[in-house]
Amino acid sequence: MNVVQAAQGYMAKMVGESAGMKVLLLDPDTTSTVSSVCTQSFLLAKEVYLVDRIGNKNRDKMAHLKCVCFCRPTQESIAHIIDELKAPKYGEYYLYFSNVLKKLQVEKLAEADEHELVREVQECFADYLAINSDLFALDMDLPTWPLYAGTLADWDARALQRTVDGLASACLALKKRPVIRYAASSPHAKRLAHELGYLMQQEKPLFEARTMTPATVLIVDRRSDPVTPLLNQWTYQAMVHEVLGIHHGLVDLSLVDGIRDDLKTVVLAAHDDQFYATNMYANFGDLGVAIKAYLDEYQRRTPNKAALESIADMKKFVDEYPEVRRLAGNVSKHVALTSELSRIVDDERLLDVSEVEQNVACADTSAPALLRSDEALAESVAAKLRDPLVSGESKFKLAVLFALHNPRSPHLASFKQLLADAAVSPMKLDLMDRVVRYATIAGPASTATGTSATTGLAQFGKTVMRGLKGVENVYTQHVPPLHSVLETLVRGKLKESAYPFLEGTGASNGFPEGVRVNDVIVFMCGGTTFEEARFVHQLSASVPGVRVVLGGNTVHNSQSFLKQIYDAFAQRVAS
Repeated sequence: MNVVQAAQGYMAKMVGESAGMKVLLLDPDTTSTVSSVCTQSFLLAKEVYLVDRIGNKNRDKMAHLKCVCFCRPTQESIAHIIDELKAPKYGEYYLYFSNVLKKLQVEKLAEADEHELVREVQECFADYLAINSDLFALDMDLPTWPLYAGTLADWDARALQRTVDGLASACLALKKRPVIRYAASSPHAKRLAHELGYLMQQEKPLFEARTMTPATVLIVDRRSDPVTPLLNQWTYQAMVHEVLGIHHGLVDLSLVDGIRDDLKTVVLAAHDDQFYATNMYANFGDLGVAIKAYLDEYQRRTPNKAALESIADMKKFVDEYPEVRRLAGNVSKHVALTSELSRIVDDERLLDVSEVEQNVACADTSAPALLRSDEALAESVAAKLRDPLVSGESKFKLAVLFALHNPRSPHLASFKQLLADAAVSPMKLDLMDRVVRYATIAGPASTATGTSATTGLAQFGKTVMRGLKGVENVYTQHVPPLHSVLETLVRGKLKESAYPFLEGTGASNGFPEGVRVNDVIVFMCGGTTFEEARFVHQLSASVPGVRVVLGGNTVHNSQSFLKQIYDAFAQRVAS
C-alpha cells in the first residue's frame, strides 16, 4: 500500500495514454495533488508542455495541442469544464476526475461537448495529498475548512463531505474495500464511519470490484490525544514541520540571514530526494552525522582539508565551494535546513524546554502520584516561564501541557500570570482553557487496552547523543497513544467495545471475525502528525506482512493545532 505510487500511477495514465504535445489543466485541489507526486521533468517526458488552471480565462487558443484535464468533480470545476467545452481552445479533450462523478454531472458534460472533442472521461481516485508513501492528508487547512459546527461533537457539513470523499478516494486508489472500525468515544469518528459506510452502499460496484481486497479502516479522533501535536520534535521531518513548517512539500527559508536565492524555498519530497528518504525519520544527531559523512567523502577528493567539526563548518564549506553544490545536489539544501534548525534550537533553548515537556507529558496521572509529582513539575514549568531566553510560544505550550496534565491544579492561575508578564496575549491565555475543553471528549477516552488516554500519554523518555561538536541532540521517546492502538489491532486484540465495527462491514463484507487483516488504513479526524507517521512507518517495517497507511484532514504542527482549537471556539462552538 503506497499512496504516492498510487497517485503517480494515475498521473502516468492520464498524461501517457494520448501521444503528442499536450496541455494539463488543473483546479486548485488537483494542483496540490499533482505537485506532490510529479516533477516538471516527468511531465516534460510525457510531452506536457503547458500546465494551467482550468479557471484561467486568458489562455491562448492552441488547436494543435491535446488537453488533459484533471479536476475534482466540484460544482465550480464542472462549470469551468463546461465553459471550456463550449468554447474549446484545444484540439482534443481527455477528462479525468479525482473522485466519483455523479450521473447528472456526466450528462451536463455530454451536453456541453457540442464540438465532439472529448475523447475520454474517467475517474482517477487521487483526491488526497500524498506526503509519504504511507501518509496522506486531505489538505483541509484553516480557515477554508472549519471542522466543527454547533458543538465539538458535530461535523461541519462541508468538511464532513470532503473528508468522506477523500478517505473513500484513498481506499479506492489503494484498491481496498474498507472494514470500518471507529473510536466509540468519538462522535466525530462514529459519524464519519457511518457516512463512509453509506457511500460504500451507494457506490457498491466500485467497492466490490474483483480487484478490491479487504483492509481495516480505523477512524480515530485528534481530541483523544491533544498532547502529541504540542510536543517539540527531534526527528528530521517532524522537526522541520514543527520549527519551520512544511506546506505542500515546500519549506520557506526566505527569512534566513544570508540564504542563497536558490535555497529560499526548498522542496522536501521523499520520492524525489534520496537523502531525505533515507534520513526523514533520523534523529537530529544522526542527521548531522549523515551530512558530515557525505561532505567528508567529497572533501577527500578535493585539495581543501578544512575540518568539518560543526554544522557551521559544513555550511561555510558548502557556500565557499560551488562544486560541492553541483555534486551534492539536494544535500546543500539539507545543510541549510539543518543549520537553521540548529540555530533556532540554540536561540530558543529548545533542548531545555523539551526536557520539561517530557517530564510533564510522562508524569503519572493517577490520584496519589498526581499529588506527589504536581509540586515538582509545577516548579520546573514555572522556572521556564520565568526564563527570559525561552520564547513566548514555548512558554505557552508548556503551560498548556501542564493544564492537560492536571486541569485542576492550583498552579494554573500563577502560570497565567507568568505568561502575562512575558507578554503572552490575553487571547492565548483564554486558549489554555479551551484546549482543556477541546480534550474533554464525550465518554471515557479509551486506548486499545481500555485504560484512560492519559495513561497512554505517559510513555515518555529521553535519549541524549552527540553527533557533532557543539550540537547535543535530545530525542523525545514519546510514544503516541495511536501506536499502542495499532499494535493491539495488529495482534487481533483491539476491544470491540472501544472500537466497534460498523454494521455491514465486518463478517458480511468478506472479513470473518477473528481473521487477522494485515492491511490497515487509519484516519485521524482533526488532523494527524509526523510523529505518528513515524511510528506507523516503524510498525509496518517491524511486523512482517503488516502494512499501515495513516491519513488525516491535515498534518499538524503545534501552531496549526492550536489555531484549529482557537478557530473552533471563535466560531462560537460549545464544548
